[in-house]
Amino acid sequence: MPLARSLSVTSLSGLEEWDEEFDLEDAVLFEIAWEVANKVGGIYTVIQTKARLTAEEWGENYFLVGPYVESNVRTQVELIEPTNPVLKRTIDKMNASGCKVYFGRWLIEGSPYVVLIDVAFTAWSLDSWKRELWDLCDIGVPWFDREANDAVLFGFLTAWLLGEFAAQSEEPPHIVAHFHEWLAGLGLVLCRHRKLPIATIFTTHATLLGRYLCAGSVDFYNKLAEFNVDKEAGDRQIYHRYCLERAAAHCAHVFTTVSQITAIEAEYLLKRSPDIITPNGLNVKKFSAVHEFQNLHAQSKNRIQEFVRGHFYGHLDFNLDKSLFLFIAGRYEFSNKGADIFLEALARLNYLLRVNHSDVTVIAFFIMPARTNNFNVETLKGQAVRKQLWDTAQTVKERFGKKLYDSLLVGQLPDVAKMLDKEDFTIMKRAIFATQRTCQPPVCTHNMLDDSSDPILNCVRRIGLFNSSADRVKVIFHPEFLSSTSPLLPMDYEEFVRGCHLGVFPSYYEPWGYTPAECTVMGIPSISTNLSGFGCFMEEHIADPSAYGIYILDRRYRGVDESCNQLTSFLFQFCKQSRRQRIIQRNRTERLSELLDWRYLGRYYISARHMALAKAFPDTYMYELHEPTSTTGFRYPRPASVPPSPALSRHSSPHHSEAEDNDEEERYDEDLEAEKDRVNIRQPFKNKSSAVLGANGNGDGDSEKN
Repeated sequence: MPLARSLSVTSLSGLEEWDEEFDLEDAVLFEIAWEVANKVGGIYTVIQTKARLTAEEWGENYFLVGPYVESNVRTQVELIEPTNPVLKRTIDKMNASGCKVYFGRWLIEGSPYVVLIDVAFTAWSLDSWKRELWDLCDIGVPWFDREANDAVLFGFLTAWLLGEFAAQSEEPPHIVAHFHEWLAGLGLVLCRHRKLPIATIFTTHATLLGRYLCAGSVDFYNKLAEFNVDKEAGDRQIYHRYCLERAAAHCAHVFTTVSQITAIEAEYLLKRSPDIITPNGLNVKKFSAVHEFQNLHAQSKNRIQEFVRGHFYGHLDFNLDKSLFLFIAGRYEFSNKGADIFLEALARLNYLLRVNHSDVTVIAFFIMPARTNNFNVETLKGQAVRKQLWDTAQTVKERFGKKLYDSLLVGQLPDVAKMLDKEDFTIMKRAIFATQRTCQPPVCTHNMLDDSSDPILNCVRRIGLFNSSADRVKVIFHPEFLSSTSPLLPMDYEEFVRGCHLGVFPSYYEPWGYTPAECTVMGIPSISTNLSGFGCFMEEHIADPSAYGIYILDRRYRGVDESCNQLTSFLFQFCKQSRRQRIIQRNRTERLSELLDWRYLGRYYISARHMALAKAFPDTYMYELHEPTSTTGFRYPRPASVPPSPALSRHSSPHHSEAEDNDEEERYDEDLEAEKDRVNIRQPFKNKSSAVLGANGNGDGDSEKN
């Protein structure tokens, strides 16, 4: 089915400016999610990074609501007395009625207020609240589903909190309650059933049923219209969860989701089209000079190279300066995250590099947490051998330096033949013998608990990528999240990403995709798909994404083998780029970071809240969302050094000169290109007269001509 646009588009300038400023003086915003100060998945990142912008907009009237988890509170939250008198009375009343509700500041950017509810303390009410849920909604929750039980407790408690807040207010307040995901959705349903004076918003970041169906290896997107959703949810024993999610979507004044691809999914699975798309953003740190992030890349790359030297000791028969570091990271969902197609493409890339006698070596990292019991002994030994070699080299260097110094002091040129004595050679020979290795460098850095059934390791065995000397593609599986305290690869995730050359995320199911977005803001090119929210967003906003280091793999309209061939082509073309071309491409990629800044994408959440206020309180607020035209918005133009082409599928990497060192042959002006790109971004939160659409105000058509 075609990727149709929702009523509210994801073009940054597709949202009309508001003729009147909304008066938020007497309005209060509650944002409710299970992942407030409680990291479980990606929603934590959304709320954490967006908090600063929302706190700036709402000030003292912004409150996040989440579960009380003591271990998290000790490290993330400063507990204080409520500053809002109405909220203080509300919390005191609930605590006097047998609840445990805490108030504090979340110690993140923006320092937002948080209301944390101890759901376990009210577990005594679970049975009565389940019975009430059945009487009201005909939704039964089985006793063994602990997550659903938590959702029931959390839902009733948040509805209690909001209802009590409305009751304690001296004047009828204008309350906005924004609920994230099905775990918080029951609170919304209860608010609407009890007719509380609250404007409600429900955001699904990924539908429950969609995630389960994709995990079952079905032809998900081509069969969306054919699924019997009730039967599919029942077969997977998640019907009660599905009902909670669907009820929240239908009861909300405003229903939103994070991407256009998820909007289609929600339309068929939840039976309601989103009112607005709210893409996920990041807090982007801009550097004052372009070379700063390039220097960070070089520093981090050197640290990865040190790890590689140890990992491949005894088989370091390739040039590290001509090695490219690729990586995939995320939850260990072998098919959903595209690890299967990535491995197959690596096998084909290995063949292409070998038959073309390429001197490039590709080292592919798989950063996906799995069940392990410890580090691999051979891997630890490699790092120990590397350190021993370094210490030996330093010892010999000091001895050599002292002899050179003594020779120069007496006014004589040193006799090079005598600078290294027999003892020096003995030390070096012993070090060389220590690097001898009879086995191949390990693929996995840890001892896996389920080695024989692990999907990645089984696929590696099938395609035969065992890190042999003949292979131009090497594979390193790191089944643990990265940490700067690790004895193996002591780098945090951000530093590791900066040191890589390309992020590869060929996901089949990815409602948004923070991993390629994080690559983009750090200036690292990435491969995404047209089945991910990020990929669709970039396709809509960039005339030629691959020229900016955003490669969009077609997994929607092509079969698996065709998609794999396309991915192999992307990787092979990337391997053929010169170092200078990669630097140019990283500069372009980093400039796209402004597209992903919450300063820009936050306007969608603002629009959703205004829409909800207008629906819930039509006498006070008025908001009209206009149907966008096809020319509304803007698209990043193609770079000046890449001539436009009618072939949309053309791989437009930076222009390759015949003589790499002859700079005049590449028509490229970094400052000029950067300025042209900046013209195509409208400044956030400006009035209509100062808005900039496209290169000269007309959007798509004119910006394309740059």
